[in-house]
Amino acid sequence: MMTVFRDRVDAGRQLAERLAYLCDQDVVVLGLPRGGVPVAFEVAEALNAPLDVIVVRKLGVPFQPELAMGAIGEGGARVLDADVCRRARISEDDLRTVERQERGELEARVARYRRGRERVAVSGRVAVVVDDGIATGSTARVACEVARQLGAARVVLAVPVGPSRTLRDFPAADEVVCVSAVSRFLAVGYHYLDFSPTSDEQVVVLLDVASRRALRVHPGVGADADVDVEIPVGATTMQGHLHVPESAAAVVVFAHGSGSSRHSPRNRFVADVLYRAGLGTLLLDLLTPEEEVERANVFDIELLAGRLTAATAWLATRPDTVSCQVNYFGASTGAGAALWAAADAGPRISAVVSRGGRPDLAGRRLARVQAPTLLIVGSKDRTVLELNRRAQAQLRCPNRLTIVEGATHLFEEPGTLAEAAMHARDWFVDHLPSTGIEHRSAAVR
Repeated sequence: MMTVFRDRVDAGRQLAERLAYLCDQDVVVLGLPRGGVPVAFEVAEALNAPLDVIVVRKLGVPFQPELAMGAIGEGGARVLDADVCRRARISEDDLRTVERQERGELEARVARYRRGRERVAVSGRVAVVVDDGIATGSTARVACEVARQLGAARVVLAVPVGPSRTLRDFPAADEVVCVSAVSRFLAVGYHYLDFSPTSDEQVVVLLDVASRRALRVHPGVGADADVDVEIPVGATTMQGHLHVPESAAAVVVFAHGSGSSRHSPRNRFVADVLYRAGLGTLLLDLLTPEEEVERANVFDIELLAGRLTAATAWLATRPDTVSCQVNYFGASTGAGAALWAAADAGPRISAVVSRGGRPDLAGRRLARVQAPTLLIVGSKDRTVLELNRRAQAQLRCPNRLTIVEGATHLFEEPGTLAEAAMHARDWFVDHLPSTGIEHRSAAVR
């Protein structure tokens, strides 16, 4: 039976279980951008290991660029295919010219991903090279060889899925770990329910989160809380992740839509932008995995709103969030739930943001919402845009409809998710009565 992963987070967690034996070793996890990084993030978290990217660039034959004569990586690492170089009669001058060009591209990409962070040291350590899957294995093979040139004592290739024939014969790595080795392999994407593209912005966010995780202090009053939480509600329990900077004035509670979760790279990206502005975030799964199976629950807005209300009450029980104002960020059906809950909560909710949401699902409660509300919609998400315009006409609170040009429903186009996140950040900060974090927002605009 073919193994199918829910998404890259699920794949990373299953892969991490296979790598648990490395927990007590000196490990560095290296994700291949872009899709390999969300998988590597989960592996690094499970192993309590540092996370970094391993960026490689192909060196194409000058007169036939699609044919690789080698590849390069950071730290001057270079891997050559001697046979191709010999047959193509590549001179040292040819090699230097191509490498100079590709080295510039590599360094630009590295700068974009790391944004000033130092490269994690690989020398003398176990390098776990992670991708979201392999087909021919050529990129992963070069990455492993580059990791070895950077001084890795041992190289482990770790992937959720790949063809069994390729995985059996992989001399570039000392060891290969795979969740599902497939004899009849078609493509990596066939093994994922959600194989949506990973953006450069998401890669940067995950690297930032991993970097902070390595430095964070123990959570508590007056400290930066960054913890998984369980929130009781009736006979069930909601799973969430709370991240509250020291002296935060507000916490933004996320209500995602169907097909998403608190682990979603998109949600994490937005949460990180808000955190950088001094806002706490609570990424929350409003439904249990068992409840999500019943499709009707995803559109039970009253049920979802009740869960948001329960999470809001729970925040008032924690010493580090009791004095924080509460905001809601909703996407898809979660936006309808956020506005429903905000209508019932009255002035207790400071602001609401909907991204690609269905505010219309809050129905008649829209007219009762008091919290300033921002509706963000992609210009290419035409059906949802019209629903938002109709919903906006029913709002009586301060409100705005912001259209992100070129964005579709999931804001997957380059730069569109970042634009939406910055609109959300500014809205939340601008509607805080306290001025305590305004300077932090201004610093990142």
